[in-house]
Amino acid sequence: QVQLVESGGGLVQAGGSLRLSCAASGRTFSSDGIGWFRQAPGKEREFVAAIRWRGGSTVYADSVKGRSTISRDNAKNTVYLQMNSLKPEDTAVYYCAAGLRATTSREPADFGSWGQGTQVTVSS
Repeated sequence: QVQLVESGGGLVQAGGSLRLSCAASGRTFSSDGIGWFRQAPGKEREFVAAIRWRGGSTVYADSVKGRSTISRDNAKNTVYLQMNSLKPEDTAVYYCAAGLRATTSREPADFGSWGQGTQVTVSS
């Protein structure tokens, strides 16, 4: 199976930037790709972005489109989420997950391996 570890979270002021990393190990490429999700206090987990290992196809949630860029480095088995122009509403725990339908599904249930999450806090 795939093991995932998120990093790069922290406290940032509104308008700032943050780069999250998702390091994969194990059967990394047994999945089609990686998705990023986030969960704020009192809210359900929501899709943020996803990318395929092969070909690099991407998809974004409307809430982050234009402000965020998902990318991957296959040689390093790592996926990144660059977030710019951060807003307080971006505050959440961010998770990465491996799935067989990484860019064709936005459902958490379609992603089988999850990281522990990294906290992103955006101050106003």
